[in-house]
Amino acid sequence: QVQLVESGGGLVQAGGSLRLSCAISGRTFSVNPLGWFRQAPGKERELVATINGNGGNTFYSDAVRGRFTISRDNAKNTVYLQMNSLKPEDTAVYYCAADTRATREMTYVAPEYDYWGQGTQVTVSS
Repeated sequence: QVQLVESGGGLVQAGGSLRLSCAISGRTFSVNPLGWFRQAPGKERELVATINGNGGNTFYSDAVRGRFTISRDNAKNTVYLQMNSLKPEDTAVYYCAADTRATREMTYVAPEYDYWGQGTQVTVSS
């Protein structure tokens, strides 16, 4: 069994910061792409950021580039999302995901990820 558990969400004022963590148990993910996605009420789930196995390559959606940073600590089996300069439109449930069957170093679309966390709520007030 592979389990991903997000933590660190909460309520924050616009302009503030939050750091999300995703702990992965059950297997080693040191060579697997990891990703953060988010979904707001009434909207589709969207990509936030992705990172390759060794952490050397990252990709961000246009909406968060320059404000968010994805990183990973493979020794701790944990992936992080540092969120700065938060805006009300960042309000969503944030999910972490792992692609354990990747054939390339990066994974950009949700259907290719085979393991998902349950999500953590982030609410940004104006």
